[in-house]
Amino acid sequence: MSVENDLTEELWRRFMPERKRISNPVGTDLFSMQVYDIKPDFVHFDPSSDFTKWAAIEVSDHLHVPKGLYPYVLNGGLYAVFIHQGTPQQFRNTFSYIFEHWIPASEYELDHREHFERLPLDYSPFDPEAKEEVWVPIKRKPIL
Repeated sequence: MSVENDLTEELWRRFMPERKRISNPVGTDLFSMQVYDIKPDFVHFDPSSDFTKWAAIEVSDHLHVPKGLYPYVLNGGLYAVFIHQGTPQQFRNTFSYIFEHWIPASEYELDHREHFERLPLDYSPFDPEAKEEVWVPIKRKPIL
């Protein structure tokens, strides 16, 4: 999908009933993950750029994956974690802070790995007080 062709609501509508078939969850948190084929440029962001979006939960192993669901192993690494409070429509402010202010002023740069949000089970995209963790992959800037 892309930001212009946002199918997030449909993805979660299909995933939520299916998650009950997963027999080995670790905790109750939900994960909304974005995987980019090429490293995204969020300063000059193109809303038509495609990416793969996952609705997920953490599991203890991939031995019993229900039919129709797929395992994914996170690459791992260093992440900067931010708290977004508000609806998805208000995310632009958090996005702007991360990519236009925090990263440029930090000793880090964006890394080319998975981006994800960690959501509590009771998360509601309609709640203006909703909180989610925004995990952004980073690495140290090269020393010049």
